[in-house]
Amino acid sequence: MDTLNQIALPLCGGLAIAGLVLAYMLFRRRGVASGLRATAWALLPVAAYLTGALSALWTIGATVVGFVTNLVLNPMVWAGVALAGLSAVLFIVSGVMRGRRLRKSADPAVAAEAERPAVGAKPQQAPGARPAAGEPKRAQKAGPKQAAKDDDFSDIEELLKRRGIS
Repeated sequence: MDTLNQIALPLCGGLAIAGLVLAYMLFRRRGVASGLRATAWALLPVAAYLTGALSALWTIGATVVGFVTNLVLNPMVWAGVALAGLSAVLFIVSGVMRGRRLRKSADPAVAAEAERPAVGAKPQQAPGARPAAGEPKRAQKAGPKQAAKDDDFSDIEELLKRRGIS
């Protein structure tokens, strides 16, 4: 760290001087706002040196570079990455297989649960039965495809009529 302190002061001072020259040029060409922003940037290296933050930033940077270098160049790490990928693929495949098995299950409780209508759902009518009196006339006269299509919009039409919107 002693070497860092010997190199850091001249380096930070040089960066600050170069930034202040650039800030002066920006004052003249682009105005006060650009010049002040450049001055603020130019003062940061000296501030980092004086507060001791520069050594902390150096340590963080060296640690990150060391971690990335060891990650990229280490075959054991790549073996671990490959195993993690294989594990993820196996989780996905087993989930798909389990879902298919549950759908094809011959368990009577599961089959009965699937066939039971949801709470508040309309009871299903037999194919030849007449529609109830509350259903729209178009659904009574049309074929099965048209009746299903009209039935989807009949609730909306009824709501609009109640609100006075045609």
